[in-house]
Amino acid sequence: MNAFESMHVISKVLSANDVGETGAHQAGILVPKDPGVLSFFPKLENNRKNPRVHLKFIDANGKNWFFAFIYYNNRFFGGTRNEYRLTRMTPYFKENDLRPGDEVILHEDVNGERYIAYKRSISSHQIRDGILLIGKEWKVIKIKEY
Repeated sequence: MNAFESMHVISKVLSANDVGETGAHQAGILVPKDPGVLSFFPKLENNRKNPRVHLKFIDANGKNWFFAFIYYNNRFFGGTRNEYRLTRMTPYFKENDLRPGDEVILHEDVNGERYIAYKRSISSHQIRDGILLIGKEWKVIKIKEY
């Protein structure tokens, strides 16, 4: 079975905060409390402070990545936060040069195996000085009409 024959797929268009460009110290990407999105992840019990689970994801090259799914519920323990996050993703973002506007796609197949992929947006990291960059070595050169 390939990674795209998934039983469950969710995706997130990355923001500047997600990829660390804003300098904020929030950890990881915010996971909405939407039941459809949360059902992708294991249920975390809320009777203890900040429960978490470590999840393995496999990329298109077969490399394993380990991320933490955390329920920051310290609001119920004297703090202020009440949110879910997927953390420890920075190495994946950096290795794949992901930027704001790119999309991260998470798949879970019928056997419970999790996969991660991404889709690039046509954004500033692909268009520089009027030139559309394709891959790492090819480029489309802007031709000036005479």
